[in-house]
Amino acid sequence: MLCLDIKLVSRLRGVSSGTASSTASSTHPTTASASSSSMSSAEKSKFRRVKRHESGEVASSTTTSDSEEELLRPSSTIQEMIRRNRSRSVCVAALMPSSQLRQLHRRASHVATTDAIARRGVLSRRCYGSVEMLPQIEQDGADNGRRFRVENGDSPGEKEEMFGSPSTPILENPEYQTRWYFKYFLGKLHQNYIASDQERNPLFLSVVTSEVGDQCVPHYRVILWRRTGAQKISLPYSANKTMTIRQILSNFFSLEKLDKAPREVFTPELQKDLLLLEEQEGSVNFKFGVIYAREGQITDDEMLSNERGSPGFESFLEILGERIRLKGWDKYRGGLDVKGDMTGKESYYTVYAGHEVMYHVSTMLPYSKDNPQQLERKRHIGNDIVNIIYTDDPSAVDTFNPNCIRSQFTHVFAVVTTEADGKSWRVAIYCDENVPLFGPSLPCPPVFEDPYNLREFLLVKLINGEKATFDTPTFSRKRERTLDALLRDMYQEHSQDSKSNSMLNRRALSDVVETPGRRREETRAVEMVRVGQALKLEAIMRGLAPTSLATVGPLKPRPWEPRCIYPDFPYEVVCGDVWLENRLILASENGTFLIEDGVSHRLLFDESVQIKQLDVIEQHGILLFRAGDKGKESSVYVFRLREFESDASMSRAHIKERKLRRTRGCHLYSITRPGGSHLRMCVVVGRRLTVLQWKHNAAWTIWCSSADTDTVDGFLLVKEFTANETPSLVTMIESVDPANEWTLCCGARHHFELITASGTSRIVHMEATPKPHLVAALDLREDEEPELLLCYNNTCHFQKLAEENTASTEFDFNWNSIPTVVACAFPYVIAFTNDTMEIRLIINGNLVHTIAMPSLNLITSKRDIFFATTAPEFFPGKCERIRLDSKPLEKEEMPCSPPLTAQSSSSSRSSVQNSQGDWKPIRIYRIPLQTLSRSTASNCNQRRCPSPAEPEIVSAPPTSDRTFLSVEPQRVHSRSCSSSPTPTPTTNLPSPCKK
Repeated sequence: MLCLDIKLVSRLRGVSSGTASSTASSTHPTTASASSSSMSSAEKSKFRRVKRHESGEVASSTTTSDSEEELLRPSSTIQEMIRRNRSRSVCVAALMPSSQLRQLHRRASHVATTDAIARRGVLSRRCYGSVEMLPQIEQDGADNGRRFRVENGDSPGEKEEMFGSPSTPILENPEYQTRWYFKYFLGKLHQNYIASDQERNPLFLSVVTSEVGDQCVPHYRVILWRRTGAQKISLPYSANKTMTIRQILSNFFSLEKLDKAPREVFTPELQKDLLLLEEQEGSVNFKFGVIYAREGQITDDEMLSNERGSPGFESFLEILGERIRLKGWDKYRGGLDVKGDMTGKESYYTVYAGHEVMYHVSTMLPYSKDNPQQLERKRHIGNDIVNIIYTDDPSAVDTFNPNCIRSQFTHVFAVVTTEADGKSWRVAIYCDENVPLFGPSLPCPPVFEDPYNLREFLLVKLINGEKATFDTPTFSRKRERTLDALLRDMYQEHSQDSKSNSMLNRRALSDVVETPGRRREETRAVEMVRVGQALKLEAIMRGLAPTSLATVGPLKPRPWEPRCIYPDFPYEVVCGDVWLENRLILASENGTFLIEDGVSHRLLFDESVQIKQLDVIEQHGILLFRAGDKGKESSVYVFRLREFESDASMSRAHIKERKLRRTRGCHLYSITRPGGSHLRMCVVVGRRLTVLQWKHNAAWTIWCSSADTDTVDGFLLVKEFTANETPSLVTMIESVDPANEWTLCCGARHHFELITASGTSRIVHMEATPKPHLVAALDLREDEEPELLLCYNNTCHFQKLAEENTASTEFDFNWNSIPTVVACAFPYVIAFTNDTMEIRLIINGNLVHTIAMPSLNLITSKRDIFFATTAPEFFPGKCERIRLDSKPLEKEEMPCSPPLTAQSSSSSRSSVQNSQGDWKPIRIYRIPLQTLSRSTASNCNQRRCPSPAEPEIVSAPPTSDRTFLSVEPQRVHSRSCSSSPTPTPTTNLPSPCKK
């Protein structure tokens, strides 16, 4: 199918080239893309890399004709040209009959874009649908260079795939998780340092010890304040070894050497300056313009001259928010006058996820009959970054031109119209090409029948759009100048204060607090906490608290809410994989077990078989695992899955005949992604890389499953290589290139090495740090061009295999912690640490959620996300119970899953113990990928479904049925922003660096 799509696109481009050449004598191209067919492949590749931030194929140029030809052209043809044809997104240089274009576009919508962040092909459609770039054409026909990205969610290719919106609308970079200084520092004892880098730019560093989740696990939270913005990282805390400031700074790029060593600032008033720096990240509250357009109105003067709206417009306003009286309004006013009705008497207002939103409604702002331009209305709406245009003309959703709103400040437009039935609404999104990609995507078709769904989508989309606009060059340069001026003023003011306390600079603040021998130091600590609490209270009273979650309207479950599938596994999980839909094979130091949802675990291999790595390959019906201690005892073994249908367990004696040749002494292996035509495996023994291939393809196994009985004899040797260094990780990537069917990505000590099937190799150096700690290399290939997500330290880097050099770091993004493992579940990428799960959008790297759970361990992400933890389980929306297998087990050493009590004799022996001494079992959770990549089918209009990060009490009715495991209720935690005014630190803060 993919090859057919590529051929059709090639034919389409060939037809376009021929048509363009035949009409070259009568038309004059207005942009350079009209001659793109004559560009060399290298030039095209270079051009696409320059446009890397665009989310789709750049629309080819339109052709303008002479004025005489315009007069002779039939009116129907002119109307056809006015309605932009979506086929331009696949480089059609000349217009063709609409039926032919629709047919060609149906196949061309499958063509892959070259945007590294937009993700190509299926992934691009699943996330952002049909996205194209449109030029801004002035009335005289000249192109002034401003271009817009269009998202209409109505691509024929999307309809064929029947993809909906990829997930529930989610706020990106939510303030309650990104505004660290307000949430974790203000009102608590912490340290602030001042320094300057090699270029003598001022720096400030804030460090605090805080507890993650409800398990009281201390962490260092660090904020580095720079002119380019605040950088955050969470580092593990060790009671035996306190970190120094230089060790903390080593986690940030280009701070290995400083012009001036960091010195601590003790002035409590510095907290106000730092809070001001954090507020520069963006506003907590928003103001959106709402414009009413009658049918046939195409200019902003005409739209803004409407004195009143239609009944459909009034109904739409009721969906957006609540009608309020402006005079005497004491909440967020969005620049409107609330004293003398100078900007109208009424407006619309709402609250979503702690964000107050004021709408600048065009028909409610002051109207002047003598001023056709309606400057008073333009003064407010023209200065809004986001505008909503409601039109009575259904065709205007496709024909709307953002150029009609003459404002250089507005970057995002949402066009809404009511469908003919009067019970649903159609939406299209237009935004400036410089605005980074943001979600959520429109459903296909882009029609909303539920007004609550329409309201939630518009609010989330437009809030995310305004946040994304602040990352455009225009706003980012202004923010950088503002931060630079603030930092220099703060440096000049507080550098002198820090010098006067030279004696205290030789000691850590933690040393002072732990042994408070001086009343002055005690007073200073109390004063710092008091000032911080006063600043926090003031922000809350002004309605600017970035940690508020107040919302008007129904709430929906989040797509990443996990479901506990096994509440009481007795041992810590080493590795595992999913088998079929409801089975898991889990390896531990006490043996390898098979678990099913609602059934007791069963022993497969006893503790004499120490499995360190395993994979279930259902396509070929085999189980691969690496077992044995380090050194020569470690090997790869092969079993048929049908061998585990019986209840009998195996020991070390049973696996001797299943040892795979050439794998003795291996410390690592990797297999190709499931779904490929052939199964390939790379086994790492020291520096030696051995590539093996299963002799039967997937199709043969399906048709001849009864004859497929091979185990160790099924693997054939393909090639052997020698890496430059001993790999610590390896990933095998398949390719459609027949010359190089696969590529190996090996992680060495401080770099990645790419080895092709032909034997050529090249080094990919990480520019951000001289000695990176490598974490993972994920295969993101979904089309003909393979791409890797290279993870090191707390950074993720996109690298295309076709690029000879290291790709630009422009699209890199950083985690808030250094992950132990990273998993990709489109459209999200999830980082796991020992006690947190951080979820970001792979499309732009924006944070969407962080879940704190103790002893986290990712099991597999092949089909769904399976992980183990000791956190209490939650069941979405209702109290569920897990039925035990009533059939008695044959072996005494394998007891049934005991009740959920802290003193269960079987599970307490190997389960995790928390700081209070309570024993808690290991619990297995599942996050279905379907909830991550599809919209939720049902609406949760009653209440919010619980998640581990936002607990909710689930009461279980008492029962005497012993074949059920009841779910223990979870304690609800307070969201209060206050804290004790008396500092009582229990952990040591980092000590200053020694010269």
